[in-house]
Amino acid sequence: MSTTTVPMSIKIDSSLRERLSHLATSRKRTSHALAREAIEQYVLIAESRDRANQEAVAAYEHYQETGLHVTGEEVTKWMQSWGTEDEQPAPQCHV
Repeated sequence: MSTTTVPMSIKIDSSLRERLSHLATSRKRTSHALAREAIEQYVLIAESRDRANQEAVAAYEHYQETGLHVTGEEVTKWMQSWGTEDEQPAPQCHV
């Protein structure tokens, strides 16, 4: 699998640029490599957060349509049984 890279220019203030340079020097890496890694990590986290939000909205819409739910108390009781000799199955959804 080949990856195509394309140039991108960003403007950052001079103090951030200086901090990035010091960090790059201390880690024996280039500022470019650190900036690229930071952007990649940010995008991964933002995409994951967006997916979680979409799943939450879909779950809430499903609840609005069906009324099916599990109470916090039921979930807590189930989770507290994890790793015990009396581990309980996951609670069933109900109206």
